[in-house]
Amino acid sequence: SIFLDEICQVDKLRDSYGDMADCCGKADPERNQCFLSFKVHQPDFIPPYQRPAADVICKEYQDERVQLLGNFVYAVARRNPFLHAPAILGLAAEYENALKSCCPESDVGACLDAKVQHVSVIKERAKHIGVKQEHGCRILEKYGERTFQASKLTRMSQKYPKAPFAELVKMVHDVKDVYKECCEGDMVECVDDWSELVTSLCSKQDVFSSKIKPCCELPVVERTKCIVEADFDDKPDNLPSLVEKYVEDKEVCKRYESNHDAFMSEFVYEYSRRHPEFSTQLILRVAKGYETLLDKCCKTDNPAECYGNAVEDLNKHIKETEDLVKTNCELFNTHGEADFLKGLLVRYTKKMPQVSTDTLLEIGKKMTAVGKKCCSLPEEKRMSCSEHYLSIVIEDMCKRQESTPINDQVSQCCNTFYSSKRPCFTAMGVDTKYVPPPFDPMMFNFDEKMCTAPPAEREEGQLKLLVNLIKRKPQMTEEQLKTIAGGFTAMMEKCCKQADVDACLGEE
Repeated sequence: SIFLDEICQVDKLRDSYGDMADCCGKADPERNQCFLSFKVHQPDFIPPYQRPAADVICKEYQDERVQLLGNFVYAVARRNPFLHAPAILGLAAEYENALKSCCPESDVGACLDAKVQHVSVIKERAKHIGVKQEHGCRILEKYGERTFQASKLTRMSQKYPKAPFAELVKMVHDVKDVYKECCEGDMVECVDDWSELVTSLCSKQDVFSSKIKPCCELPVVERTKCIVEADFDDKPDNLPSLVEKYVEDKEVCKRYESNHDAFMSEFVYEYSRRHPEFSTQLILRVAKGYETLLDKCCKTDNPAECYGNAVEDLNKHIKETEDLVKTNCELFNTHGEADFLKGLLVRYTKKMPQVSTDTLLEIGKKMTAVGKKCCSLPEEKRMSCSEHYLSIVIEDMCKRQESTPINDQVSQCCNTFYSSKRPCFTAMGVDTKYVPPPFDPMMFNFDEKMCTAPPAEREEGQLKLLVNLIKRKPQMTEEQLKTIAGGFTAMMEKCCKQADVDACLGEE
């Protein structure tokens, strides 16, 4: 409130920020929510960060350390509006560590370039962490505390499989409280409470995980990032099968009905700590499937018989996800990035042809980046990686859909459970209600730029042509597409060799 009161006293607030000034007419907490709603991913009036010359940086670090680091925090924060304060301070610590080790060197610039903490890497990491933290806030805001806590309990049970259930439940509750403050923009409390949470975790590192010991020896601002990125602990040996406790036990319905949430939380904990290779979303789907089964079976005369096939039923979720990851990674690793992107563009243009060509290209590139990042990992890490990042892409798409509806099937998928969205989008077929717009020759404008433009621009132009072609004929089969692609390639090979490229393209 104090910060917002000060902002609202600024004389020319409307000149700089337009409609945001209207927020000052509201009372808290609506005023705060109003200000938060004006956050944008990449403010277009802020130029890209340019690193000063090496000698200038080092002199400023030596003479004006506080000012230099303050400017760094300012530069990162205004370019990454969704990044939480502890992450920004952690990046500033990384930046300072790079300067400390490089400034005494003879070639400071080369040292900074070679450093893992090189500024461009820090910029990328800032974007990456910002997207993840915004996604966490979105889950908390849109799906509520129960889904957020289930998601965190899943992940933390995988990461700390030796920790007792009660300790993890308390930690998850604390994480939720801290996230609420960070997401609401209270950055002072956000820093303070994260610091307390990490200190508490480090005070019980023997209970949680041996993997966080090196992190807990770091300065406070560097601990959080280290702990978040630490490896999963090894799961305990000889964990018993869950079938006996959750399927064969005659008291299952009694335990489920007497304390529904506690029962399901313990199931998520037990299942997650046994399956570090599964994605959070898959485990939540399995838990939802089990919960739905118990809701149905516990009302029957013979519940045990009703849920006797629980394992087979739940394995369907697992097989769908495993098959999808396997198929897509085989496609990516066999055919490469370019063909993978084309395949995605064909599929997603058919699913939602109403979306603009540029946005479809943006979505396709983001999904291809997921393939590139995740399919290079060891097999046991691929599912978790790919579903996590795909969920972020899909959630962003659904957020846009709220203000600009796409079609009925996208609306249906966006309104389903958080964990079910990705399978819903995967299973989505061609939009049969879509009526292609009247033919516009400009959508298929062939000129000599298609031969003379730089390779990246040519590739982009061809991808847009592909999307526009599918928009015209969403029912087109793969064979028809191959025939057209072959004809297009032959035309380009022929015409790009001619003196009058435009005439050749027009004739063809």
